Amino acid sequence: MASAWVPDVTPDTPFSLANIPFGIISTPANPAPHAAIAIGSHVLDLKVLSSHLAFDEVFPVLKSHPDIFSKSTLNEFAALGRPIHREVRKTIQGLLSSETSKPDVLKDNADLKEKALLPQRGIKMHLPMSIGDYTDFYAGFHHAYAVGAMFRGPQTALQPNYTHIPVGYHGRASSIVVSGTPIKRPVGQILLDPTMEPKQPITAPCRRLDIELELGCFISTPNEMGSSIKVTSAEDHIFGYVLLNDWSARDIQTWEYVPLGPFNSKNFATSISPWVVLADALDPFRTKPIDNWTPLQEYLNEGKEENVFDIELQVELQTPQGDATTISTTSSKYLLWSFPQMVAHHSLGGCPMRTGDLLGSGTISGPSLREKGSFLEISEGGKKDIMLYGMDVRRFLKDGDTVTIRGICGKPGERVGFGDCVGRILAATPP
Repeated sequence: MASAWVPDVTPDTPFSLANIPFGIISTPANPAPHAAIAIGSHVLDLKVLSSHLAFDEVFPVLKSHPDIFSKSTLNEFAALGRPIHREVRKTIQGLLSSETSKPDVLKDNADLKEKALLPQRGIKMHLPMSIGDYTDFYAGFHHAYAVGAMFRGPQTALQPNYTHIPVGYHGRASSIVVSGTPIKRPVGQILLDPTMEPKQPITAPCRRLDIELELGCFISTPNEMGSSIKVTSAEDHIFGYVLLNDWSARDIQTWEYVPLGPFNSKNFATSISPWVVLADALDPFRTKPIDNWTPLQEYLNEGKEENVFDIELQVELQTPQGDATTISTTSSKYLLWSFPQMVAHHSLGGCPMRTGDLLGSGTISGPSLREKGSFLEISEGGKKDIMLYGMDVRRFLKDGDTVTIRGICGKPGERVGFGDCVGRILAATPP
């Protein structure tokens, strides 16, 4: 792939010409949220770009949608479908390439370049989509096994249905926040002594606050209620991907999750990275998932072996003193189920998927201790200390801790990444 003429597109940037992720920004000159893409250490303001006189000629597929990049979310753009996303991304790559065939549009247009090509440090990021519904799956095999073994023993670690269906539950869309939003420690019912009879919980701030390292997927085109999405066409309903941190209150979860699953232990916050990496940008990084030894129901059979992505994922913890430790490095390939399989199963009974719906992969962990995607696993259920720089330790998160999730794939000069997914823990509001 050709290089970009944009300054400061270094070989290690996650926002190379091979990426072109979409997001929603606001700037001092344009304070209303609107669309942009990331390139190196800059953003290309698509609202400003769309003011160019030749915009219809450069982006003929958007001729009927002149204001689409002025919207406060990417929903309308996402709803246009994957062929349009592909064409728009390809055109933007052409404009930013050092070998561009249209230098007059942007490269040699000093006035437009000054207004549209802006340093990332000077802009504010917003949630990229209006999220109507959020479903969190449990497709991370090693996490499911480790947690199951922790509470039920290795022989019954996985429930009988686990290898037959992509297990999931409905989350809370209203508490999904963009990277950088502080996370307040939740309050809930906690059972301090599980051996006590009768059981008597207290109401208090969570004492076992955790993360869950996940990949998120946004739906682009919907299906009608009563119809299902075929697994072989599910990719056409996917807009793109983000990093996702499903913050989890383990002590609240332990008391509440029987019989209907997690509730207040999950609904207080979910963080996502601000840039949506389009599905086409991740296509070169497909690989095989965890081997499923169970014969699949036909509606889940994609007919392809490489149906997940090999994205290098990293979790960093920074203490209030400023000491940072990488506590986990793993890969998104450690999934038993692909996102097309999740979409197919979610819609099997006729559930209407809508533009902007968010699906979470479930916690992604690898087989070794250094590849775990939650403190619950790394600390072995809160029994062992996690050693940090600065002679500090953790079993779960403390107030003032900052968690950063990163994801990257590709070789230098052609890296595809998401930007950071960051959250800092604030003290709870007393009940």
